[in-house]
Amino acid sequence: MSEQEQDLRVKLNSETARIAWPELERHFARGVVVAVMPGLDLIEVAHAMACDDSGMLATWMQAGQVVRADEAQARDWHVRQPAFWAVVVAPWVVIQEVQPRLDS
Repeated sequence: MSEQEQDLRVKLNSETARIAWPELERHFARGVVVAVMPGLDLIEVAHAMACDDSGMLATWMQAGQVVRADEAQARDWHVRQPAFWAVVVAPWVVIQEVQPRLDS
């Protein structure tokens, strides 16, 4: 990985924040929310988007791992009020639902 790629990953990671659904609703209304499914790294997806890696994005999208948020998801999030990790890759807001920790 080049130094430039590493710097971008560090930048994206530092710009990632925890956010609640009510704060995301207006972005959803604009159609710019991209959801990353559990098991996939949010920063990896954001990096691919920032670098315009259409091949990797297409693979994830075809597998249903990266999707534009839809009405059904929005209704579910409105009811459950989960927290998300989010990072902006303009014009997109890339989100991943915070998964509960399974501490032993």
